[in-house]
Amino acid sequence: MSTTPRPGERVALLVPGSPAYVDLVIALLRRGVFPVPMDLGLTPTEREPLLAELEPALVVTTTEQLEDLRIALDADPVDGPPLGRPVHLTSGTTGRPKGVFSGLLEPGAAAALVAEERELWGFREDDVNLVLSPIHHSAPLRFAVGTRLAGGRVVVPGPFDPARVTAAIEAERPTTMFCVPAHLQRLFAHWEQHRRPDLSGFRLVAHAGAPCPDHVKRELVAAFPAGSTWEFYGSTEGQFTACRSEEWLERPGTLGRARPGRTMTVDPDGRLWCVVPEHARFSYWRAPGKTAAAWRETPLGPAFTVGDLGRIDDDGHVFLDGRRDDLVISGGVNVYPAEVERVLAEVEGVTDVAVFGLPDERWGARVCAAVVGPATEAALREHARTHLAPAKRPKDYLRLDALPRTATGKVRRLDLPDLAAGRG
Repeated sequence: MSTTPRPGERVALLVPGSPAYVDLVIALLRRGVFPVPMDLGLTPTEREPLLAELEPALVVTTTEQLEDLRIALDADPVDGPPLGRPVHLTSGTTGRPKGVFSGLLEPGAAAALVAEERELWGFREDDVNLVLSPIHHSAPLRFAVGTRLAGGRVVVPGPFDPARVTAAIEAERPTTMFCVPAHLQRLFAHWEQHRRPDLSGFRLVAHAGAPCPDHVKRELVAAFPAGSTWEFYGSTEGQFTACRSEEWLERPGTLGRARPGRTMTVDPDGRLWCVVPEHARFSYWRAPGKTAAAWRETPLGPAFTVGDLGRIDDDGHVFLDGRRDDLVISGGVNVYPAEVERVLAEVEGVTDVAVFGLPDERWGARVCAAVVGPATEAALREHARTHLAPAKRPKDYLRLDALPRTATGKVRRLDLPDLAAGRG
């Protein structure tokens, strides 16, 4: 490769996860170049506006390109901590994806970012991190990067499949793993049908991304070594709490206390805010209005919110009362109704549409759409398949003569699950 990206530039990654992917992310960040991990499931309709907004210096779309770039960077190695975080894409309440940007960190802040993760999760040289989730998501990439920075090894079995994961556990003897509750449910079901592998090598199993059903949490604690399982509460924007499962057993429902260096507060509207150190601050890429809305000054320092509602008990334990009311978390993936509604509204015969979530044993929640108008379900499904990533495509369609609305014209989204149940 004749040229390599310069500090401050961005490199979009549209390739499958692999150990080389993780090493490339580290090599870029050590140079102050910002990788942009992107979902391979994005359709051209979804992907092109994001690339236009982010203006990457390079778009990596093949494993050959990835390897060429990695080799070019290895030829001129750079040591030291990553000088920032990848630009992960997240959606706001409008459903418009936006980049979460850490900016270029000074050496002290960069070292603090690495040290914080290593001290909390204990990353070490003999770790083997098993990657279950798509690596463009922030949590699995963060655990993989932390492992590699400590000198450990990363195993990426491929798209999640319980049999494939079980085989990787048996062959690779991983010591750490990040997962979402849907992964655990499918693994436990598979192990019940077949057999449970030897899990004694795990020292850390962390889960997040969606509420974990009580029975799944208890099975997790029983299946893995004592003291090895954790839940944490965070978002693409930042991390808030961490909680050992034993702590959860004493206070069912808690997400734990604020992580070291952070302070959690709740405002009069029940919205959770987090004061974070310098190295954990962010802005939304080229969205100063959204950035300003997410942050506020407090006596303890700058604090941000992602709009979640919750409460904090007298001992500092955080409890989540509800996600943002327009958000559906399906298999650990954030799905915003506004984005899906805009796509479905393009279908001929749709006169009104509202998207909502229903509880789902496998995925935590499934995406559903209430539709007004003569458009056929086949047409809706085909349009969604063409224009939306798999997690965003409605699983169920509810036919209504009219959407329930308030006097000011807003959809009463909370009424839709009851309407769906009445049609069941």
